[in-house]
Amino acid sequence: MHRGPSFLKACALVLAATATLATTVQAADSKLDSVLQRGHLVVGTGSTNAPWHFQGADGKLQGFDIDIARIVAKGLFNDPTKVEFVVQSSDARIPNLLTDKVDMSCQFITVTASRAQQVAFTLPYYREGVALLLPANSKYKEIDDLKAAGDGVTVAVLQNVYAEELVHQALPKAKVDQYDSVDLMYQAINSGRADAAATDQSSVKYLMVQNPGRYRSPAFAWSPQTYACAVKRGDQDWLNFVNTALHEAMTGVEFPTYAESFKKWFGVELPTPAIGFPMEYK
Repeated sequence: MHRGPSFLKACALVLAATATLATTVQAADSKLDSVLQRGHLVVGTGSTNAPWHFQGADGKLQGFDIDIARIVAKGLFNDPTKVEFVVQSSDARIPNLLTDKVDMSCQFITVTASRAQQVAFTLPYYREGVALLLPANSKYKEIDDLKAAGDGVTVAVLQNVYAEELVHQALPKAKVDQYDSVDLMYQAINSGRADAAATDQSSVKYLMVQNPGRYRSPAFAWSPQTYACAVKRGDQDWLNFVNTALHEAMTGVEFPTYAESFKKWFGVELPTPAIGFPMEYK
């Protein structure tokens, strides 16, 4: 059967209308639009891990994760206070996203390929690693001094099945003492029972900020892992927005806010992003 120009034109109009409707429905269903309509952001996080997320003396949440969430809230509403925090355990970080109890989780989530099958990760906002915390008056200055001492060095570490292997990646011959709490691990170096403590580099930096002149750390870290926020899969508009907010915090207009938080919690003054060719493409 012959189909003339009028029929083909009608088909084209139907297809265009269908595409427009699909786009409208998709936009209406976007988390970005629902968050804007609600008027505040809902973020899942923790409350017991300094310097990431913990309660201050006033009972309010603070830490680097909290500041990251406020950066996203500012991007949404030009107001960093328009965020509701849902305190959750580590094992609730993904389930609370999947059940829409939170819009995003910012809780020092380590990015892994298996987790990326369940949630969508944002741009990374921190790279964690293991570092060594030493007393300020330690006779060991850098990692080579500790390696040269062999089994004359005792390293305190939080107890787990990989603890000894983790320490020996950096100090193959060191003696390893495992403790069942972080406080006991730090007490071991304060009392001289251990020469160093192996722990998250972020914790090392935070302790040095909080206790100036008491501790030091060699310029060495290992076992890198990436921290990012997470959102529910399937909403590219929402993921794109959060990524934009984080990207501009680390490289653009909101860099002063990000840099101020980084210095506050980790004691590191970040260099201003170079003007000209974007540094992230170098």
